[in-house]
Amino acid sequence: MNTLSYKTVSANKTTVNKEWVLVDADGQTLGRLSSKIAMLIRGKYKPNFTPHVDCGDNVVVINAEKIILTGKKWTDKSYIRHTGYPGGQRSLTATELFQKDPTRLVEKAVKGMLPKNKLGSALFRNLHVFAGNEHNKGAQNPKTINLNDLI
Repeated sequence: MNTLSYKTVSANKTTVNKEWVLVDADGQTLGRLSSKIAMLIRGKYKPNFTPHVDCGDNVVVINAEKIILTGKKWTDKSYIRHTGYPGGQRSLTATELFQKDPTRLVEKAVKGMLPKNKLGSALFRNLHVFAGNEHNKGAQNPKTINLNDLI
């Protein structure tokens, strides 16, 4: 038996096949949408997934202002940050953050599901969120994907 037939193939920066994917967030629940987007960005749906390599797709999300939060999350979910000064803890509810910038909710949810290291920072740059139906990534010809078909 040939020993090369059963060796584990590990992807690297040159052998990875990155694509552009378009996701419509209209009527999607925030957490379920974000977990599937994080898996697309990470590359977990690909057969040559390698944990330490950026082998995921570039994801363009449109209609971020039509996202759904269930229950009382619009008023009870809080986003906390710190200014860096003593007593500088600030918080916003999901409604206040959504009014400032509707794309921020999706970005924060996806970023929280990515690794907390340099790879996670690099992966987060592959996410492009737009509030409306229009986006400026038309030159990349993103392939439209239905998130309900993914596991």
